[in-house]
Amino acid sequence: MKALRKIEPGAGFTLVDLPEPSPTSREVKIRVLRTGICGTDLHIKSWDEWASKTIKVPITPGHEFSGVVVEIGSEVTSVKIGDIASGEGHIVCGLCRNCRAGRRHLCMNTVSVGVNRDGAFAEFICLPETNIWKHDPEIDLDLAAIFDPLGNAVHVALSFPLVGEDVLITGAGPIGLMSAQIARFVGARYVVITDISEERLELARSIGVDVAVNVLHTDLREVMTQLGMTEGFDVAFEMSGSAAALPQILEHVGHGARVALLGLPSKPIQIDWAKVITNMVTIKGIYGREMFETWYAMTAMIKKGLDISPIVTHKLPFTQWEEGFDIAAHANAGKVVLDWS
Repeated sequence: MKALRKIEPGAGFTLVDLPEPSPTSREVKIRVLRTGICGTDLHIKSWDEWASKTIKVPITPGHEFSGVVVEIGSEVTSVKIGDIASGEGHIVCGLCRNCRAGRRHLCMNTVSVGVNRDGAFAEFICLPETNIWKHDPEIDLDLAAIFDPLGNAVHVALSFPLVGEDVLITGAGPIGLMSAQIARFVGARYVVITDISEERLELARSIGVDVAVNVLHTDLREVMTQLGMTEGFDVAFEMSGSAAALPQILEHVGHGARVALLGLPSKPIQIDWAKVITNMVTIKGIYGREMFETWYAMTAMIKKGLDISPIVTHKLPFTQWEEGFDIAAHANAGKVVLDWS
């Protein structure tokens, strides 16, 4: 089979031929049809400090995918050949305190697909049955391939009640844009998103945010005045990883505000903790999806009309992976999907 492989330390990937994997008795083998390019994949390709400390080569990256089940292990009972499926990218131990308590997303022994074991940038992948998500056949394969990042957005957006609330989102990348759509879908009053990329801000406007703000040119206070806001934002999502974003959020949220953090900062952030305490602000870190409540929630919203298709701005055959990664690495695109069919 063809696979996009990190074969040695250093920048880049190599498209290679590998033997097809065989499922164990409790695994499912999937013929990969689509893959999404994630920020994690960009880190691995560039071989930055995080990747050099985390990744053991050789490895096949990739964790956003959709495909069709082609083989099942002898003990698999809930999945059948021909099912359209994606996979939860975090494989948990099932034995730690959080797993036993049903909080699987908090497992301290999590193994990440495409990071700690071979991933989905290949024609076939094997995953435990417990990690398989079967899709409704009506869901488009491109959308099915990005259920992983959509799940991040859903986990963030549904962390706090949003009906009637004013929501600030810092970072108009694909997950930030999806979180904006979810906030609108579930009943937020105003949804404001910030970025410094005009292309992504224009995409945000096209999907229906109330205001898309280039923070290099516009002060958020002006936007708040324009919207008639007097007490600051009620809820904020930090999706950018910018060191300036969280301090900016804390300057513009009201007392008792709730903040969810998904963007991984590239350097330390200076925080006025006295303001967090005296304003009684709740800050919650988000990593991945709640297994599997998030998957149920996002499937239900998609089937009830949530349309994230505009987020997929580029689709290329997997043989053009270099072009796809170049597009994904620049802040002027939405989601990039590779076609393996």
